[in-house]
Amino acid sequence: MAAPGNHVPALSEVVLDHVGLFVPDMARAARAFERLGFRLTPLSPQRHRLTTGAPLVPAGTANRLAMLAEGYVEILTPIADTPVARQLQEAIDRYPGLHLIAFGTGDAEAAHAHLAENGFAPQPVIRLERTVEIDGDEGLARFSTVRVAPGIMAEGRVQFCRHQTPTLVWQQRWLEQPNRARALTDVLLSVADPAEAAARFGRFVDRAARRVAAGGWLLELDRGRLVVVDQARLDRLFPETALPPPPFMAALALRSEDLDATRSALLAGGLEASDAAPGVIAVQVPEGIRATVCFASPEGALPWLD
Repeated sequence: MAAPGNHVPALSEVVLDHVGLFVPDMARAARAFERLGFRLTPLSPQRHRLTTGAPLVPAGTANRLAMLAEGYVEILTPIADTPVARQLQEAIDRYPGLHLIAFGTGDAEAAHAHLAENGFAPQPVIRLERTVEIDGDEGLARFSTVRVAPGIMAEGRVQFCRHQTPTLVWQQRWLEQPNRARALTDVLLSVADPAEAAARFGRFVDRAARRVAAGGWLLELDRGRLVVVDQARLDRLFPETALPPPPFMAALALRSEDLDATRSALLAGGLEASDAAPGVIAVQVPEGIRATVCFASPEGALPWLD
């Protein structure tokens, strides 16, 4: 089990590093997350190096982050006409919302080799950079990502991420969220064939999925979980929610240090959370973004794990 706050896992570990929402309007998305009780990092354009030794070029995307002590939630928007930005826009045209799962790894090259050996035909390791402000100076946050071609993972962009500069990303000033969210714990997927998707994701991260009693499949990582259900199960979990057809990334779960404070922050943002299970509240991301966020107390049992 990965240690709390360990942002670069050991070589043998795989963690749920972050999830990403693709949005057409960053100002509107930022307003939505502020209503959810988050304090976001400033807007940061991204640059990438597509092959070793190649020059850095603009990726055509920019992000803001809701940082947590364990993991984070990324909001991504296109800002130029590039291949990566066009991929974002195609996903946004389907629905603005949750489209990215990044598994944390301690070795991007080893993750690339694993995907190649298991038939995922990964793209070359991508070197990403973005500027961040730290102590009044400008720093350069650096990452290595391993992606597969669009469509290989039909649920969205699924990738590995290795942080080279974690102290620039997890700055203490961004970790204290007004809604008291502390950790990213779960992602919930809706698919037509949960057994197939769970086995495929299991091969992706080299872990075995198992059935859960309430229906669906659970993939336990060294930190974090992935849960795969069919549309009927998702409709029972969130009956009042307008949902796109599967496959799609439906919900994420965050551990809250103080669920009463979380509920108060949501009410202050004009949002009313529903009780999804004892110790768990659920809320739809506002401003037209398709995603459900569940906040759970340390003792709360998420409804898809029953």
